[in-house]
Amino acid sequence: MCPTGSARLVAVPRKTDVRGPGNLPPDPRDLIGRDDELAWLARESTDDGGRLLTLLGVGGVGKTRIALRAAEQARQAYPDGVWVVELSWLRAQGQLPLAVMEAVRLADQSTGSAIEALSVWAQDKRLLLVLDSCEHLLADCAALAADLLSAAPGLRILATSRERLGLVGERVLAVDPLPVAAEWVPLGAELSDAEALFVRRAATADSAFTLGALDAGSRRQVAAICRALDGIPLAIELAAARLASYTLDKLHDLLTDRLRSRFDVLAAERDGEGPPRHWTLRTTIGWSHELCAPLERLLWARLSVFAGTFTRGAATWVCSGGPLSADRVADVLLRLHEQSIVLRHPADPDRFRLLDTVREYGAEWLRGLGEEEDVRRRHRDHYRRFAREACSDWNSSRQVAWCERVFAEQANLRAAVECALEEPGGRVALEMAGSVGFLWRNCGMPRDAQWCLDRVLAVAHEPGPELVLALWARGAVAMNQGDLDVMRGWGVQCAEAAREFGDPGMIRASAYLTGGYLALVGRLPEAVDVLAADPPPPVGMDWRGAALVMNSLGVAYSHLYAGDHEKARAAARATLAGSERCGERWARAFADAMIAQLDAADGDFEAARRNCRAALTGHRLLHNTLGLAFTLDVLAGVEASAGDGRFAARVQGVGERIWELLGRSQMNSPQQIAARRASERALRDRLGDETYEQAYGEGTAMSYDEGLDYALNPDAPGVPGASGA
Repeated sequence: MCPTGSARLVAVPRKTDVRGPGNLPPDPRDLIGRDDELAWLARESTDDGGRLLTLLGVGGVGKTRIALRAAEQARQAYPDGVWVVELSWLRAQGQLPLAVMEAVRLADQSTGSAIEALSVWAQDKRLLLVLDSCEHLLADCAALAADLLSAAPGLRILATSRERLGLVGERVLAVDPLPVAAEWVPLGAELSDAEALFVRRAATADSAFTLGALDAGSRRQVAAICRALDGIPLAIELAAARLASYTLDKLHDLLTDRLRSRFDVLAAERDGEGPPRHWTLRTTIGWSHELCAPLERLLWARLSVFAGTFTRGAATWVCSGGPLSADRVADVLLRLHEQSIVLRHPADPDRFRLLDTVREYGAEWLRGLGEEEDVRRRHRDHYRRFAREACSDWNSSRQVAWCERVFAEQANLRAAVECALEEPGGRVALEMAGSVGFLWRNCGMPRDAQWCLDRVLAVAHEPGPELVLALWARGAVAMNQGDLDVMRGWGVQCAEAAREFGDPGMIRASAYLTGGYLALVGRLPEAVDVLAADPPPPVGMDWRGAALVMNSLGVAYSHLYAGDHEKARAAARATLAGSERCGERWARAFADAMIAQLDAADGDFEAARRNCRAALTGHRLLHNTLGLAFTLDVLAGVEASAGDGRFAARVQGVGERIWELLGRSQMNSPQQIAARRASERALRDRLGDETYEQAYGEGTAMSYDEGLDYALNPDAPGVPGASGA
């Protein structure tokens, strides 16, 4: 059962960042030069500076690197974090707010607009939001920035773009290429920034290439190469990577003769005007492309369909075919990596990505080959298979691993769903929306799930398993959002579709929606009748099995709040047994929390504490904010009855902060609200109002991870609010 609404919101980190809140990635490379740009950003980031700062420049000029370095230097000024949103892979209209919510890990489950939720979340925070690569979403970025800056006085936005956003008050810095040396360079002269970058990257390609090894002639060759490339960092890095295959002499000849002649052609085509820097980069990328072997060029083009990062296995499945056999993809991929065409993820050596400008060139080449539609469908079908396998294996010991994989593949899943929804009435679109919607719902992304499910369910579909899953997922999303009337409507449709298809497992799975609705509105005996109407079929590892385990959980919930503790314990134990047989963690953690409540009612407070902490541990593994908030209330109630009053009040504060994220506190359940109020009254009577308010405030002041650490182990050293503090 899940909550509704939206109030004051907090972001939920998936993993603790030891450097503080935010998602700022580590920078594995040194930044060459850019002192003036960083100084400008530092000045503008003061209280008297601008709140919307835009770095403007051509692709490959280094805007992103500068923005990330400036953000790193300014982290201490933003206690609520530095959050980076990569926009290059976004294509669908209206997806920008969802991408921002994902980046800041805002697990809002309300029915209001995403921008409203972001505005409420940010309104009392001091944070920096980095919007990277805005040029293809200028109107959306401008609208988002205007709304957020108006709502959140402590917010500053740093954007990178090829065009300005066009808002009043926007302060723009044009990012120029790196300075290059004059034509005749004395051997002892200090390296220009462009030369320094070339030497640094060249040493990566050829360990013998060092500054000390340069004589007067080779020094002039380096300078000439950098001038030919107009000092554009990406162009320089691509050229330097070629020293793994060419001598400096050969590289110099290729770039200063062949490449310059190409520039001359471009200039002639523009009526004598010099080619813009954009064409310098494009021509350099084109030159790198020509130097690639045929299979390397083919793989480069096909890789352009990926959004965000991709694995070696995904590249093999999507990009093989024709002259590029599957067994050769891995080797060709590594050769592209050696040439800096493909970059390796710093934290996962099996994951790769293309830079935006490199991806754009590959996409153009793919269209020229006439393969774009076919490769996009292969990409869609790969992630269709991924989602199908995840749904088939969700109710298993691999549940946590699947959750992490869904997060890692979020950009590609969106791109695949967008491709499928180009034909929303088809079977493929229905299957994609249903399976991906199910995963997004269970991984804390109900807004994304609603986006695809509403589009595909707006048209009629033939009965079948795909339709049942899509309807179930949509109803479960409405449950998460607390939109109970909508949930009831989808539940009725899901039950009808399941009966029409005739699958017993699906029929029983649909009871989760109809029975869950009855439980949430307080019709507890009716809920039990629906959820436990027939002997359930065997519990499998797929989504139907997960729903069956959830049904058992709903029975336990209904008996618990109806006051029948014996039946509640039996149903909770049945849930545990089902969870243990398949290895799933989601329902098991809820069952642990319910048994904790029953233990406390029986006076076994030590058992209640153990089960509460088991529940918190399980929910935390799946980043289940609803389960965490529910369990924190249970733990506070246990301690209010027989434990440390200050600890209990702090835990209530931690829990309430998470409830505010989710919407209506205590799921708007009369029983849960009454229990929460009863424990608060008991604590106020024991501690006094002043002490209670102080301890409660200490809990709400803790960060998400700090609060959970404290609840799990209040005596741990270094935990804020720990016993004795």
